[in-house]
Amino acid sequence: MGNLHSVTKCFERLGQSLTPVRCSDDFANCDALILPGVGSFDPAMEQLRSTGLIPHLQEWGQADRPLLGICLGLQLLFERSEEGESPGLGLFKGSVCRLPSGQGERIPHMGWGKLDHRHPCPLLPAGAENPWVYFVHSFAAHPALEQDRAADVGFGNGVATAMVWHGRVGACQFHPEKSGRAGAELLKRWLLWLQAGAPLSA
Repeated sequence: MGNLHSVTKCFERLGQSLTPVRCSDDFANCDALILPGVGSFDPAMEQLRSTGLIPHLQEWGQADRPLLGICLGLQLLFERSEEGESPGLGLFKGSVCRLPSGQGERIPHMGWGKLDHRHPCPLLPAGAENPWVYFVHSFAAHPALEQDRAADVGFGNGVATAMVWHGRVGACQFHPEKSGRAGAELLKRWLLWLQAGAPLSA
């Protein structure tokens, strides 16, 4: 359910190799996790459930170890989604809802949008410019805690959550690996943050 190839290629261009996590033993060799995803909520959760990885992902996040969700990977980090019946991983409080219709916007929301910085995080620290990044989604997260909302993107008459962050766990609704130079810069900041020991201050 993940856009594994494009994510892997993007990190390779940044000089960082990735190792797939296929079973619980693979976690022992990881310093940080990436949870990419494309598709629908319930099939993705079922795929994770079939691998037996759900409790290990939850334990990783609850221990506040570095984790980066991408697109559907962001939505899976929440408690639930209107798109399905399965509970999410619950690492963020809140739910995922369908983007509102009647806003003069196409759904799925597909194309470039400019981030609106709300709270600093390793990918978008205080003082950083708001980049244009690439979105493909029909649902958006509604964090229960305002401080978890790191960035928004304009959608119709309002905004949609574009990035969430809490402690060392964060996620992007957009695709940084498909966002050209701007997306590569965001991922490079994440790698530099990891190399610095993943400090809690953004």
